[in-house]
Amino acid sequence: MNTMSSAKKKPAPERMHYIKGYVPVAYSSPHSSLERSATWLGMGFLLTALAGVGAVLFAVGANSVGQQQEHWVLYSIIGVVFAVVCTVLGTVLIMKGRAPYNRYVKETGRTQ
Repeated sequence: MNTMSSAKKKPAPERMHYIKGYVPVAYSSPHSSLERSATWLGMGFLLTALAGVGAVLFAVGANSVGQQQEHWVLYSIIGVVFAVVCTVLGTVLIMKGRAPYNRYVKETGRTQ
């Protein structure tokens, strides 16, 4: 538990519907990141970035073992670009989806 002094906590009159000491249920709270589609889309894009990493591994492996692929450099470039784009897009969407929670933490000083 975080031991912040009460002097550091900013009052949040619009958040006073919570009982002091009560930790709200994460899914149904008004600041929940789990109810934002941006958060879920961001997580999906991060998982999709693994396909790009797999394409790079395939390209490198195809070039080094057995009958070599003709276009292995193209496959690796496509994989790297795909992985980077999906990672950046996923990170931005997760940050956007978590913004209400981060605002709530800043307003109330709560960490849980």
